[in-house]
Amino acid sequence: MFRKIIVLSALSLTVSSCVSRRLYNELDEKYKACANDLDRLTAENDQNKAAAFDLGTKNQSLENELTKVKGERDRLKVQYDQLSKNFADLQKDSDQAIKAEMERLNKLNEELENKSSRVAELEGMLDAQNSNLRRLKDALSKALFEFEGKGLTVEQKNGKVYVSMENKLLFPSGSWAVSSSGRAAVEQLGEVLAQNPDISILIEGHTDNDKIVGNLGGGITNNWDLSTKRATAIVNILEENDQIDKKNLTAAGRSEFSPISSNATNDGKAKNRRIEVILTPKLDEISKMLNEI
Repeated sequence: MFRKIIVLSALSLTVSSCVSRRLYNELDEKYKACANDLDRLTAENDQNKAAAFDLGTKNQSLENELTKVKGERDRLKVQYDQLSKNFADLQKDSDQAIKAEMERLNKLNEELENKSSRVAELEGMLDAQNSNLRRLKDALSKALFEFEGKGLTVEQKNGKVYVSMENKLLFPSGSWAVSSSGRAAVEQLGEVLAQNPDISILIEGHTDNDKIVGNLGGGITNNWDLSTKRATAIVNILEENDQIDKKNLTAAGRSEFSPISSNATNDGKAKNRRIEVILTPKLDEISKMLNEI
């Protein structure tokens, strides 16, 4: 019995010893596995710490960059706001300037239209005046036809009509007494002028450059006196016509100082000894219009 108990006890110890070894081995394996996991996790932790450090560094760099960009943004915003204000001010000034310029332009355009209208009116008056002068010239040529070729010419130039009569038609040499043929020419001239009351009549006396020797009578001592006397003689005949407005008549002596030919020849001197009747339309209305333009 005792032997049996000893055998059972030995067997029990043997079984107990086998179970503890196996458990130990299992725990040891688990320990080693845990140790390996710990080493791996420690290594991963170190790597994560390094990565976290790098991320922290990068984060700080990004934050610094963000701060810099924000500062640049704020600076640009200040510039933008200032430029916006300047643009608004400029646009306001520009709008005012454009408005003022448009008002000035409209005013100038209105003035231009008014002046254009006045110019058109003036051109119409000038055209009518030229037509009247042509009719006057034609009427004079017709009335004085028998004297043309005898030292009398009629022409229209520079807005006037010129009736030129050489002294051989009007006066004896050295005299201011009008001959009968000369009187007839002047009287016919007066008939036409009487039908044109709006014409100013200037009678100019002209001489050659021969000096007066001695005294011709009536105090005539030089060509100024002679040219004036001859012009006055023509005016005296014209004013005999009651239809001619005496206010339209003017006599003037030009002496030898407005020749139309050379005084070096007898023919030239003959042309220079003349009476010129210069017929000019009254320009009061036209001058007024010109001053208004």
